[in-house]
Amino acid sequence: MQFIGNATLLIRYGDLTLLTDPNFLHRGQRAHLGYGLVSRRVTEPALDVTELPHGDLDAVVLSHLHGDHFDRVARRGLDRGLPFITTPHGSRLLKGLYGFRRAAGLHTWQRYTVYRGDSTVRVTALPGRHAPGSARFLLPPVMGSLLEFGDRTGETRLVLYLSGDTLMYDGLREIAVRHPDIHLAVLHLGGTTLPGGLVVTMDAEQGADLLDLLRPRQALPVHYNDYTVFRSPLEDFLTEAGRRGHTSRLLRCAPGEHVTVGAQARA
Repeated sequence: MQFIGNATLLIRYGDLTLLTDPNFLHRGQRAHLGYGLVSRRVTEPALDVTELPHGDLDAVVLSHLHGDHFDRVARRGLDRGLPFITTPHGSRLLKGLYGFRRAAGLHTWQRYTVYRGDSTVRVTALPGRHAPGSARFLLPPVMGSLLEFGDRTGETRLVLYLSGDTLMYDGLREIAVRHPDIHLAVLHLGGTTLPGGLVVTMDAEQGADLLDLLRPRQALPVHYNDYTVFRSPLEDFLTEAGRRGHTSRLLRCAPGEHVTVGAQARA
């Protein structure tokens, strides 16, 4: 797995290559968040969209259609025939506005399987909520994703959870019930704060709450420090997670670095 920045990961398993939440804006460029809201990127992505292994990409897992997860650079640079696995809202816009004809919209708990060679990944849409109360209707619908990697025998060998831009809420408890053994949880953090003080992604405390709930074997924090709307720095999360006894679960992977995840690791 290579961390490109923000919530963008390049994941390789066997013959498969997946891209998550493609965000390739450069430092100083602005992401559009809707209703006239923009946020300036303060970091560089580790790769440019032109440096992706385009011929090897099998699918994009897109948590939601927001400017810091799918931007104009990605829109121009990605193949229109590439499968996108996303929300129904995201799928409609990807196909109707942008011409990504193989976008698949999943409702919560629906699945989509990708094959290449002997390798498979089953992607399940999981609960997520981008804002509290009625404010969530102002933001695009979001999904978490469960990625179950294996082979054509049907055996699952590696389980990854991508939180998407969710807040902690009761709907996430069902994930722990259905999937009690997650090998790696990728947590979207940052404490994204909109005008008026509305927090719409997990801050340090909520990220640690999710670790308390899911207790994955390992956890990788992403989606922090990249945009001006992020108000909860990575160090705050590391401190809070450590205070609650999760230090041994945490993986550190700076943008541009690679990390290898195995099913054997336990925390």
